[in-house]
Amino acid sequence: MTAPLPFDPIAEGKRQWERHWGPDAVSAMGAVTSIMRAQQILLGRLNATLQPFGLTFPRYEALMLLYYSRRGSLPLGKMGDRLQVHRASVTNVVDRLEGQGLVRRMQHEHDRRAILAEITPEGRRVAKAATERINTVQLASAPLATEQLDELFGLLRTLRIDEGDFSGDA
Repeated sequence: MTAPLPFDPIAEGKRQWERHWGPDAVSAMGAVTSIMRAQQILLGRLNATLQPFGLTFPRYEALMLLYYSRRGSLPLGKMGDRLQVHRASVTNVVDRLEGQGLVRRMQHEHDRRAILAEITPEGRRVAKAATERINTVQLASAPLATEQLDELFGLLRTLRIDEGDFSGDA
């Protein structure tokens, strides 16, 4: 990590944006750029927290999806849908988890074309330990308070509904 800047680069970006493009999109530019930077910060913090378990956040998410599934297994396509990532990304994540002995691939019992990822007992142990650790750091969300996190969730939920991630009635 480098030393903190003596100015807020996003605020400066907003200033420049308004100067060159006018005031219409300044708020959107500042908000979107801040969200993207926050995503970088959170991902870095979460990956550092999960590193002792040999996990990255995407691998952790996939492992937890299997941990919470009824049978401890899901088809790779369904994992992609639920994680909202491309199937190739799921294949890569499952490859890594399988290499670590945390999941195994198996044929679907009713559909021979489908491949399932199944969490192993070691995967359950690692998932539980990693979640205990992540919960102690509040998913790396400090210094945001619970009320701020709830407000942020609600604000971003509107964007996710508009994108069609899920029904607004859900």
